[in-house]
Amino acid sequence: MGTPLITLNNGVTIPALGFGVFQTPPEQTVAAVTTALDIGYRHIDTAAAYLNEREVGQAVARSSVDRSDVFLETKVWITDYGYDATLHSFDKSAAKLGVEQIDLLILHQALPGEFDLTLAAYRALETLLTDGKVRAIGVSNFMPDHLDRLMDATSIVPAVNQIEVHPYFRQSAVLEADAENGTVSQAWSPIGGITFYRNGSHGSTLDDPVIGGIARAHDKTPAQVMLRWHLQQGRQVIPKSVTPSRIAENFHVFDFDLTADELAAIDDLDTGVRGGPEPEAITRENFGLDIPEP
Repeated sequence: MGTPLITLNNGVTIPALGFGVFQTPPEQTVAAVTTALDIGYRHIDTAAAYLNEREVGQAVARSSVDRSDVFLETKVWITDYGYDATLHSFDKSAAKLGVEQIDLLILHQALPGEFDLTLAAYRALETLLTDGKVRAIGVSNFMPDHLDRLMDATSIVPAVNQIEVHPYFRQSAVLEADAENGTVSQAWSPIGGITFYRNGSHGSTLDDPVIGGIARAHDKTPAQVMLRWHLQQGRQVIPKSVTPSRIAENFHVFDFDLTADELAAIDDLDTGVRGGPEPEAITRENFGLDIPEP
């Protein structure tokens, strides 16, 4: 069975379940992506700042899966914002991935204190879309006010907004804003791989008793339950792993359904505690990273 597809606001389709390589070392990326493609994943999510685009491209090129059947997504890092710099960022990413066209290119973060650079970068994405160099464009880690400011000054609504979403941090306001705009929400850290201090103790979603109880009721793992939660609520989801058994486990989430009560019980686990950096704290000074040439 193939992965169900989600139609983006420009008519392009993306697999509902993808494979992420955030924090995957370059030397492990080829094997992890190859395993994912062999299992059946057809969407690979990387980023210039992950420094493993080249290895993603190598895995896709060596795979028996045709390039046209693989949806490739990558991200422009903040040090490459600005119209001309972002156009060049596409050139760098495309060369490392070994492709002429990127399926989805998104801005990795907003720069709240230098939003003119964010706007210039997005206008470059619009140009790349018009020129056919990318099939869809979007953003990542944009809050509702960032989305409003972006859409007030540009002409193309983002196809996706990739944000931190998991049972302990649902970001309902952002999900609602995305839905109102016709933007698909992509969930990074969908299994809550970032751990939290809850009620004075270090806890993980994988050990949560509510999620565990639902998993036992369906004869599934907690990770599979969390992925199913995302999918049934309409989010595109990007789990990551370098362990073949986990990569396979995360893919097999289309043969069961959670009840409305189970979905609501998982929603109720939201703590409002963010695991990643605060979007308003993103600056080139604090998060600068030079993205190397191909």
